[in-house]
Amino acid sequence: MPAAELNLDGLVGPTHHYGGLGLGNVASQRHRHEVSNPRAAALEGIAKMRLLVSLGIPQAVLPPQERPLVSALQKLGFAGDASAVLAAAAREAPELLSAAASSSSMWAANAASVSPAADTPDGRVHITPANLVSQFHRSLEPPATARVLARIFADESRFAHHAPLPAALPFADEAAANQMRLCRSHGERGLEVFVYGREGDTHPGGRHPARQSLAASEAVARLHGLAADRTLFLRQSDAALDAGVFHNDVIAVANENVLIVHERAFADGAAAIDQIRAASARGCGTDLVVIEVPERAVPLADAVETYLFNSQLITLPAGGMALVCPAECRAHAATSRWLDALVAAGGPIVALHPVEIRQSMHNGGGPACLRLRVVLTADQLAAVHPGVMATPERLDALEAWVRRHYRDRLTIADLADPALLEESRRGLDDLTGILDLPALYAFQW
Repeated sequence: MPAAELNLDGLVGPTHHYGGLGLGNVASQRHRHEVSNPRAAALEGIAKMRLLVSLGIPQAVLPPQERPLVSALQKLGFAGDASAVLAAAAREAPELLSAAASSSSMWAANAASVSPAADTPDGRVHITPANLVSQFHRSLEPPATARVLARIFADESRFAHHAPLPAALPFADEAAANQMRLCRSHGERGLEVFVYGREGDTHPGGRHPARQSLAASEAVARLHGLAADRTLFLRQSDAALDAGVFHNDVIAVANENVLIVHERAFADGAAAIDQIRAASARGCGTDLVVIEVPERAVPLADAVETYLFNSQLITLPAGGMALVCPAECRAHAATSRWLDALVAAGGPIVALHPVEIRQSMHNGGGPACLRLRVVLTADQLAAVHPGVMATPERLDALEAWVRRHYRDRLTIADLADPALLEESRRGLDDLTGILDLPALYAFQW
């Protein structure tokens, strides 16, 4: 059945700051406590959405979550009204205030795991929000994520919503950033590849923690009813984890029958690529095009620095594919040369679109981090809440909204400012009108 891929982008929130909260995320740690620009961050994200719309790709908006999340701080013993809670947290535990103010829900690739109708036994799109238990600031997101996804994909005859997995380390789940889908075309049955970093509650003893667990990936596959012959589980390599590859989408990207992957992505190396080829051909009849990037062409460190693999690989309506990559890839000699050679080779990738998302990149998130991929048939796409669909007019309205409500400078100290909380709430209240999502936030109830 014909289908298209909806890109659901996280809109950067008004408390975007550099808290250095992402353990194992090299960029997040490098820019810790620098001054951020929430207004620029949000406008950069909207500009990327506008590009996708101009290319004819279905595009939608995932609204930011309420931050600072005062209720989370109150659960940790900070008492009083919002002003008192913010002041006490800033004084006694500034790292907790930073976590409660994180705009990390902007990285929608971690919002949920999604399996399209072609892969599921009941012909519905199955959605499981991530529990994100590996890090405190992200563990605050699942309830609001589940709520908004249920509003956006509300038709129960077309969409099946599952609860996040149990909030325990053996089931640590970071969602679609560790999930790839390979198929002949979006609407045909596919091979879903789940990539994990650890088994159970243990992880390799390297420099950085492994976030995704095998048990979580297996549970999601069961919840979605995926066939065993069209499901594959692969472990990240220790070398990739040590280099700062905290999610698989920092080292591999797939779209339909194309896989671009670094040679050091998986623990089993070339054997893992052979497994993907065999499983794809056997389960889906897909003649897979594997573009394997050798270490000598793009070293792991360069791949992480530029987020080359955290590009969006998209199918163009007129045919062929395009790679939406970070602008940093063009500023780096090795990755720029590799991109030129990729297009010159005459393969499936026919166009490159570098995008400027510097604010997100400094916090450790590239173009692919900012979006959740949802494959939909025409009738399923028509059932998506229309208020979140990105049109040129709605993107114009969102740009104007950002300019009204966002600061152009934010420091760690500013997070304790009660005025920032009020500004954020006023902005989010206004946003629910633009997206036609009334009573989305707890402060509106």
